[in-house]
Amino acid sequence: MTEYKTLKDLGDLHGKVAMLRADLNVPMDENFHVTNTARIDRTVPTIKTLMDKGAKVVVISHFGRPEGKGDMKNSLSHVAPELQKSLGKTVVFVDDCIGSKVADAVKNMKADEVLLLENLRFYDEEKKGDAAFAKELVKPADVYVSDAFSTAHRAHASMVAAAKERPAAFGLLMEEEVNALSKGLNNPDRPLMAIVGGSKVSTKLDLLNNLVKKVNKLVISGGMAHTFMKASGVDTVNESNSLVQMDMIDTAKEIMKTAQANNCEIILPVDVVVAKEFKPMAEHKTVDLAHIPAEGWSLLDVGEKTIAAINAKLAECKTLVWNGPLGVFEMKPFDNATNKVAAKAAELTAAGKLTSVAGGGDTVSALANAGVENKFSYISTAGGAFLEWMEGKELPGVVVLKK
Repeated sequence: MTEYKTLKDLGDLHGKVAMLRADLNVPMDENFHVTNTARIDRTVPTIKTLMDKGAKVVVISHFGRPEGKGDMKNSLSHVAPELQKSLGKTVVFVDDCIGSKVADAVKNMKADEVLLLENLRFYDEEKKGDAAFAKELVKPADVYVSDAFSTAHRAHASMVAAAKERPAAFGLLMEEEVNALSKGLNNPDRPLMAIVGGSKVSTKLDLLNNLVKKVNKLVISGGMAHTFMKASGVDTVNESNSLVQMDMIDTAKEIMKTAQANNCEIILPVDVVVAKEFKPMAEHKTVDLAHIPAEGWSLLDVGEKTIAAINAKLAECKTLVWNGPLGVFEMKPFDNATNKVAAKAAELTAAGKLTSVAGGGDTVSALANAGVENKFSYISTAGGAFLEWMEGKELPGVVVLKK
């Protein structure tokens, strides 16, 4: 981690004000109750470390999509009680993120209190990356700490411009995340396998084009596998029984050609689970590719032969990067393939034979459904940032904290 600034680089923090850019954009029900506290809980270690170092901690975050104007629906005031509960310290909420209210609240802070400021996105300047807004934001702070990897792909004021205004560093979560992803893709133990799912090839072109040049084995799954199957000559796949994108066939062939040139083995389904209806426990059967029904059935998962093939290849690998489920994991029994491959990855990880890194919204849900969310080396809750990292793009909120 010598490449980036960490908390150690900030030196003595006794009596200093540390502004912590967290990601408290948590799910909430219609009664403004937080329904999943994972992001709050993962922010707590950095807050506690800063407090242990003698700093007064001021937490800033975005929340929802308020589009530059304040509204109660998107107020971080709803998150303050949960942060207080998770932290075990008094959290004082301030209903603005810049100006005299903030300055006064910082001045009156007690040593064992934490300040939580109002939603950054109540100001348009945040998303515009406005330098003057960033200057105003960090005015009460002596140091800036970034712990919001999930927003690192956005050049927002609080992610980039603010980091240039004060001595700045990664928080513990950001450090952990960048370390894990670097080990997963930038500097992996090989052989390296990637599992990529999703409904459409068109949404993951950058990702696929980057991965075929970096990984040793690439499992293409979900609906996008249908386009690759068709491109590989599986004539039984058509537009009425699958999610094949006919206009992406040539693109899929090009990706396969690039993979071959880079010694990347692409692993596609050899059997599939087809169902009569798109609903849980629908009538279904497993068929080889030659026997996929022309119509009246839909491809919803991959079969046991494909699962066995993926798991055998996985056992040969030392690193796994996973983004996207293998089938329609939200409906039983079409979560079978995702669950079995996830269990194999967890088993190899526990045995010390595999470094397993996964991320993206659907992926996190799918691995939780499989009961392995705590059994991978690292699971990222960042959606867009995780995807852009896998696409090989530089993330503004990470780059700004390079030494």
